[in-house]
Amino acid sequence: MKPAKLHNWILGWFFMALCCWCTSDTFTQSDIHPHAWKKLYFAHHWPVTVCKMNANDCHDPPKYWTIHGLWPDRAEDCNRTWHFNVTEIKDLLSDMRHYWPDVLHSSLNRTQFWKHEWDKHGTCAATLEVLNSQKKYFGKAIELYQHVDLNGCLLKAGIKPSSSYYKMTAIKEALTRFYGVTPKIQCLPPEEGENAQTIGQIEFCFTKELQLVNCTTREGGSNAVHAHLKLGTSELSVCNDTLPTYYPSEVQIHK
Repeated sequence: MKPAKLHNWILGWFFMALCCWCTSDTFTQSDIHPHAWKKLYFAHHWPVTVCKMNANDCHDPPKYWTIHGLWPDRAEDCNRTWHFNVTEIKDLLSDMRHYWPDVLHSSLNRTQFWKHEWDKHGTCAATLEVLNSQKKYFGKAIELYQHVDLNGCLLKAGIKPSSSYYKMTAIKEALTRFYGVTPKIQCLPPEEGENAQTIGQIEFCFTKELQLVNCTTREGGSNAVHAHLKLGTSELSVCNDTLPTYYPSEVQIHK
């Protein structure tokens, strides 16, 4: 091969390799990257309902909405080498035990619930600078909890635990009117012989700038975060607007 042709061949090969590298880089940074996500779901659950779902492991639950988790919408288990370390949130422990308790296991020293939330969701949320450490992640969740003040909102709307039933549409309208966005509400479906669903979880959606937005149905795909909570044989699902809704004040164990 003549020197000129060899030079052109090498140059052409170099540019082809460069183009492939650029295309590959663009591809991995796109929205189909396995750890890419667009918004956060901030989930509160009603401890009495959580206990109803697994009463054998639950005693004297809090009578206020507590944090279930802060979840990126399309990413889970993003860094299996970034292990939970409770000493990193030692300054938050008092608030964590109050606002983010392990409802099913009341021991003050139990941290398994927080470990699970960090491993599964926190390691993905950490792509944001404001959430890029364990202290920031859990601390920001507590800050959002206090800002949202779901307990205060429901009380102001006259919605409180009761033996009477509520209309789901009335609960939705009250929340939308108060926050200016539509949250996602999940319930336990009626048990056999019952006609009412039981409210169990309320999720608020935030942009990456931590601004409230409407919650819409999660997009499909294997990387979409699971929206439901399952304990034992009971499972939460999106509430039915047409069914009466029970907001229980006490755990009722069905024999």
